[in-house]
Amino acid sequence: MERQHDIRLRVVMDDDGVTDIRWEADDAPETGEQEAKAMLLALWDADARNAMRIDLWTEDMTVEDMNDFFFQTFLTLADTYQRATRDAEVMSDIKHFAREFAEKAAARERRRGGAS
Repeated sequence: MERQHDIRLRVVMDDDGVTDIRWEADDAPETGEQEAKAMLLALWDADARNAMRIDLWTEDMTVEDMNDFFFQTFLTLADTYQRATRDAEVMSDIKHFAREFAEKAAARERRRGGAS
């Protein structure tokens, strides 16, 4: 049986950039709009063989939070890749990259003094 699920996004912007990101989904764990500080949306156009993306983050997203967001996204992408391809070796490579990224990003942030 085919079912439809809707995902709704609301983005508020001013002249300086994104000020608020809200999302809501029919089958989300919590009902109602949820706040987010950043989002990455990727869609695959098979005809054009091209990824279409929307990458947004709010003005108050810290560098530390962005680093954590990317680290967790890389880990999730690795798991998704493994489920889609059954290629555990490449999944492991992606997770290894994610750990290296997290270490380098944290070191760079420490050198910067934790400034956002």
